[in-house]
Amino acid sequence: MSGARRRPGKGGAKSASAGRALTVKVKTAGKRTASSTRWLERQLNDPYVAGAKRLGYRSRAAFKLAQLDDRFGLIKPGARVVDLGAAPGGWTQVAAERSKAREGRGHVVAIDLSPMEPIEGAEFLELDFLDPDAPKRIRALLGGPADLVMSDMAAPSTGHPQTDHLRIMGLAEAAYDFAAEVLAPGGAFLAKVLRGGTERQLLDALKRDFSAVRHVKPPASRADSAEIYVVATGFRAA
Repeated sequence: MSGARRRPGKGGAKSASAGRALTVKVKTAGKRTASSTRWLERQLNDPYVAGAKRLGYRSRAAFKLAQLDDRFGLIKPGARVVDLGAAPGGWTQVAAERSKAREGRGHVVAIDLSPMEPIEGAEFLELDFLDPDAPKRIRALLGGPADLVMSDMAAPSTGHPQTDHLRIMGLAEAAYDFAAEVLAPGGAFLAKVLRGGTERQLLDALKRDFSAVRHVKPPASRADSAEIYVVATGFRAA
């Protein structure tokens, strides 16, 4: 695995996004549709895609976590971190780097149904986090309760906004049900939701169980994307 070469903090994220305009034009050719052509053009001209490649991150999403961590201080050296739906591993790389897990201080456990190439400083479980044994197995790998449970999971888009919203909220709710079983007092929960905010049931639970709950759209999140993130800090363990 080629891990990150340097921390994608404020400097890295800023340098990856500065002064880039659309410079590569892609023509529709062969069996490529107009929509796939637009996607390819966007990828080729996305500064975060270029930045991830340059710094050795597996996805541009690494910058989203870096920016959220810069703002909220979610990943401290020595932290125990769980990354749900981790593949391909961009968030796991940032967590391993910032928790100092690669130096043996923090602990990072990544879990996904899909296989994932190893990441230095992280343990990987190819497992459904909804498995009844998952919380116990993850706590054992962490050596104790988690300081942060994070999820960048999203169900495949159906193209129907209401359906997509319900599906991603279902994932966020399941992620929090899991987090409530493994978080240490004072811990944090981070999950992707869609614009329109967190559903009332989940939001009420987060406000009850955490000292602060916020909705945030990091700069690396594409402007035309409906995704935002719910950040809950100060877990009040039952």
